[in-house]
Amino acid sequence: MRDEFLLDVPHRQVVFTIPRMLRIFFKYKRRLLGSLCRAAVQALLKYFQATTGTELRPGIVASIQTFGQKINLHPHLHFLVTEGGEDSEGRFHHITSFKDSLLSEFFSHEVYSLLLREELISEAMVVKIADWRHSGFSVHSKVKAKTRKETERVGKYMIRPLLSLERLSFDEKQGKVFYRYGKEAAEASAEYFS
Repeated sequence: MRDEFLLDVPHRQVVFTIPRMLRIFFKYKRRLLGSLCRAAVQALLKYFQATTGTELRPGIVASIQTFGQKINLHPHLHFLVTEGGEDSEGRFHHITSFKDSLLSEFFSHEVYSLLLREELISEAMVVKIADWRHSGFSVHSKVKAKTRKETERVGKYMIRPLLSLERLSFDEKQGKVFYRYGKEAAEASAEYFS
C-alpha cells in the first residue's frame, strides 16, 4: 500500500458515523454501503472547496466497517485522507486543520440526500433528526500521520478484522467462549504486551 497508493504528504484518519436509527437501512441493503462511502467523499470534496475556495482532488483510501466494538451492527467509514489535495493545475494545497463539525454537516446532508433518493426516509424524518440536540452524525479527524510509516500504520488499523484472537478466551468449566472489549480488552492487551 505504501509504495503504490500513498502520497508523500501528511494524512489523517477521518471516521464518518451515522445515527443509530439510520443504520438498519445498511444492514438489509448492503449496496447502500458503497453509496454511503461516496456520500463521505462528496462531503470531503465540498469541505475542501469551502475551506480553500478551490476544487481539490485529495488522496483517499476508504474502508467500510459494519461492526462496532461489541460486534454489533455499526456501519461506519474509515478514510485515510491527504491533508489537502491537488488543484486543476497539479499544485498541492495543504490543509492544516480539519473542522469536524462542518465536515459532519456536509456528510449529514449527503446521507439525507442518499436516503431520500432511495425513498427510505421522508423530509419529515430529516427535519426530526436535524432538530435533535445531537443528530448522531459524527466525524472524527484527530488521528494524524506525518510520515509514510505512520500513514501505513493507520491504514493497517483501518482494515482490522471483526474479531481479534487476543480478545477471545475459552472457559472450559462453563464450556463458553468469551470476547473482551472496551476497558477490559485494553487492560488484557497491556498485560499481554508488557
